[in-house]
Amino acid sequence: MIVGVPKEIKDNEYRVALPPGGVKALAMAGHEVLVQEGAGKGSGFSPEEYEQAGAKVLPTAAEVWNGADMVMKVKEPRPEEYQHMREDLLLFTYLHLAAEEELTKELAERKVSSVAYETVELPNGSLPLLTPMSEVAGRMSVQVGAHYLERANGGRGKLLGGVPGVRPAHVVIIGGGVVGTNAAKIALGMGAQVSIIDINMERLRYLSDVLHGNLNTVASNPVNLAQASRVADLLVGAVLIPGARAPRLVTREMVAEMKPGSVIVDVAIDQGGCVETIKGTTHSEPTYLVDDVVHYGVTNMPGAVPRTSTYALSNATLPYALKLAGLGLDEAIKRDPGLALGVNTHQGHVTYPAVAEAFELEYRALEMLAN
Repeated sequence: MIVGVPKEIKDNEYRVALPPGGVKALAMAGHEVLVQEGAGKGSGFSPEEYEQAGAKVLPTAAEVWNGADMVMKVKEPRPEEYQHMREDLLLFTYLHLAAEEELTKELAERKVSSVAYETVELPNGSLPLLTPMSEVAGRMSVQVGAHYLERANGGRGKLLGGVPGVRPAHVVIIGGGVVGTNAAKIALGMGAQVSIIDINMERLRYLSDVLHGNLNTVASNPVNLAQASRVADLLVGAVLIPGARAPRLVTREMVAEMKPGSVIVDVAIDQGGCVETIKGTTHSEPTYLVDDVVHYGVTNMPGAVPRTSTYALSNATLPYALKLAGLGLDEAIKRDPGLALGVNTHQGHVTYPAVAEAFELEYRALEMLAN
């Protein structure tokens, strides 16, 4: 199979779908790899490194897209990339389609077979291709929040960990999954007072056992969410329903009651966000104010630490890429039901139920489609 790796074009997105080591693994397996010139620059990889790994480096995105059987990306295609999508293309990337109606319809209309990193599952229900970036984003959320809590950056002027004789900042984390756990680790390590809110009591019991420091666990309900929002200096949105739009748990009214200069970092923004007042932002213009509360809604947070993120992502995606390239989509999903759950569009149909439901589109199960 011919695998294409175009340069990412989202605002300040410096990650690349494959480092040179991933290219070499595919080349050694007998596949041809096309890499757009400059695709790895943001992550510190030169064209020469890709060529030495066995890739063919091409000057334009069009040459990579048009020459590849499977295109691997990091982020969802932007509108200027839609022209490259075609019926016989296999697209393997993060898609987050439940928050992307236009892209969903484009993929279906152009009959692209799209496999979304974020909906591939293991038998235990975990999301192996989402986990590494959730780890990065969770850890970054507290770094970012601490930065914007500084007065010069629009915040309350609070040091996250306080100092002897002065209370630390209160970090409220909504969601105790991968993002929330990693956010809590960093916040606790910095000395903050941390509250984790989750609907799953067993998860809260587990986190209470394994996390140490100034930690409270709180059952999720509207009253507790409202109370926690009022006392938060930093609120981290870390809610995930796989493949579906994130529920709006923090209402407009709750935001209005937050302290002036407090900060919201909504990591759930890729799936639409769990805060009613959040909207997608970019690394170039990352924040805005609502009721004097700083809102941070960057949709590609890990792109700011691309060297770490690219390696972490490729560690997870490469085995699946080798499977797809070696077997082809139809055979690969027959052998791996978890990979089949990653297929969001195929043969002109939406094949992931939560995406179809989000936009009231027809859902077609993969097994109903002819191979």
